[in-house]
Amino acid sequence: MKPLILVAVAMILLSHGSHTFQILSKSKLEKCEKGSESDGLNCTSKIILDLAVPSETGGREASMVAEIVETEENSSDHMRTFRVPPVITVNKSAAYALYELTYLRDVAYKPQEFYVQTRKCEPDAGAKVVKICERLRDDNGHIIEHTQPTCCPCGEQRRVPSSCGNFFDKLIKGKANTAHCLRFTDEWYHVFAIGQRSIGFSIRIEVKTRSKTSEVIVGPENRTAISTDQFLRVNLVGDYVGYTNIPSFDDFYLVIPRQGTPGQPQSLGSDFSKWMLLERVRFTLDGLECNKIGVAYEAFNAQPDFCAAPFWSCLHNQLCNFWESDQNRISRNQVPLYCVQGRFERINQHPNVGSHAFSIGITEVLNTNLMVELRADDIEYVYQRSPGKILYISVPSFEALTQFGTATITTKNTGELEASYSLTFECSSSISQMEEQFYIMKPKETITRSFRLYPTTDQAAKYACDAILKDSDFSEVDRAQCQFTTTATVLENGSQTLSQPPKTSTNGFFESIEDLMNDLWTGLSEFVTGRNCRSKCSTFFDIGCHIQCISMSWVLMFGLFLAIFPTALVLIWLLHQKGVFDPFYDWWANHIWRDEQLPKHNRHAMHLIKHHRPEKRHHRHQYHDTHGRRNLHGEHHRHKNRIGGGLDYNYYIHHVHKSNHKHHRHERIKDSKAPEHRARRIERIHN
Repeated sequence: MKPLILVAVAMILLSHGSHTFQILSKSKLEKCEKGSESDGLNCTSKIILDLAVPSETGGREASMVAEIVETEENSSDHMRTFRVPPVITVNKSAAYALYELTYLRDVAYKPQEFYVQTRKCEPDAGAKVVKICERLRDDNGHIIEHTQPTCCPCGEQRRVPSSCGNFFDKLIKGKANTAHCLRFTDEWYHVFAIGQRSIGFSIRIEVKTRSKTSEVIVGPENRTAISTDQFLRVNLVGDYVGYTNIPSFDDFYLVIPRQGTPGQPQSLGSDFSKWMLLERVRFTLDGLECNKIGVAYEAFNAQPDFCAAPFWSCLHNQLCNFWESDQNRISRNQVPLYCVQGRFERINQHPNVGSHAFSIGITEVLNTNLMVELRADDIEYVYQRSPGKILYISVPSFEALTQFGTATITTKNTGELEASYSLTFECSSSISQMEEQFYIMKPKETITRSFRLYPTTDQAAKYACDAILKDSDFSEVDRAQCQFTTTATVLENGSQTLSQPPKTSTNGFFESIEDLMNDLWTGLSEFVTGRNCRSKCSTFFDIGCHIQCISMSWVLMFGLFLAIFPTALVLIWLLHQKGVFDPFYDWWANHIWRDEQLPKHNRHAMHLIKHHRPEKRHHRHQYHDTHGRRNLHGEHHRHKNRIGGGLDYNYYIHHVHKSNHKHHRHERIKDSKAPEHRARRIERIHN
């Protein structure tokens, strides 16, 4: 018995589509044949590929190329390299949904009603009377039933409003009437019932070796195929997931333009722009229903209240109406509702196109499972071995569980040949196992590989690990040991906080009203009291802040603050009118204003008078108070002749004002003009 072969690696070389097929699994195969009871077993070894072949984007055609470079023999982890790798080419056609068709009948695209105004309408009238509404005949000259015109009397409330003329017209020419008839245009459509649906595609598999090329084609209708040289065998297992977007047309009819004679067509044609899918309820196959596709003469003529019905009654919902409706949608960049073109892709592009089926493209991308078997009897293997060495291992410390560690291992090919290697990193049981890595190194090349370390405990610990380097024959060529430590896991909540679940209640409406009233009351109270604004604004005079956060209390306080100034001015003015400030005025006149007005030597003389003649001043006051205004002029001359002229005069004038202020204030209040009169008199005396 020959050894068993197991596929291990397939290297993708080229892909014309956007997807590449994948090798899904590895399995053994020992195929033995026995011709009779007396014959022995004839066993052969096979290479098995389990492939997932996807479609191109949108379900279009996909093409892929790959090489088989290595195999594994007898599950011994012994990888063997092909001397001449077999090249596999997979071409998957576009997927489509195929629907069976059954011819039903032909229908008119646009039935039309005609009328002729005449005076002698009869069902059997000739063309001279009813013109186009004359009864129709077939090719043999026989009259076609129900094609006679329907006559309606004249009048405004008729199917076609018309004038009946005057009495003489009725008497001479006859009574006016109209002839109505149904006629069909030359544009007709075939009607098909849609039957069973199936999925269609084909996959072509080609395998090239050094000496030959083998090819097979499989599909849903031919799931297993063997090449003529018995080298290649392919089995179509199926799709991994069923199609979900394939429409079903069990309740629809397909209508297409008629190409030639009536009846079953030989070809469906290629004018897909007028192919339409319409519900079966829109059709009348016997022609006896009005306002449906396929209406016939009998239904048109037999409609009730014919002459009172509106013009074109019984001829609505025809093919022309649905096609024009879709054209309006297309002009607005909308998807049509009835036309096939614009709703589906790759219409009728399946192989062996005929008149008994039609197809639409499938836009879903699904993987198709293929099982490929190659006979391995005449395949040659070769592999190269070269020594290697582990140069360096680095594992920094890290925190257990919350982080993962990274082991960095540097290896070198110390031999003279390019060869493949495998590297493993084995640690104690507290570290999760790591997958073995395979790679190729050129002569004297140095490569660094890394492994991720995941501890299974949160405690700080010290670990020991071994790095093992193997050559292409899976023999160990070098081993190195390293140690590393982990720190204990630090548990903290960080910025996470406990969130309260939302409150739920059956009285949600009333609770929302209550919340609204509470918010309104809170906002009103804050506006009146200004608590929120006081917390936001630094000082009372931070006007910009208070304008943005307005409150009634601040507005009142600021208004009172501004009212202080005019209030103070009014108060000062009132006190002035009451004479409260008169002592201040006197003091100002005695000490400030008088000193500023008199010369320097007069100021000295005045000082002497004030200190050395108090008795005579007192006497003059008494004399002045006794004699009044009559002696004012005499007093003026006497004092003018004393103590230096102008000095005596000024002193006297000041004393008169002071005396008048102290002893005759009530006289000034009664007569405000008296002081002014006396001042003018004194000024005249001085002059």
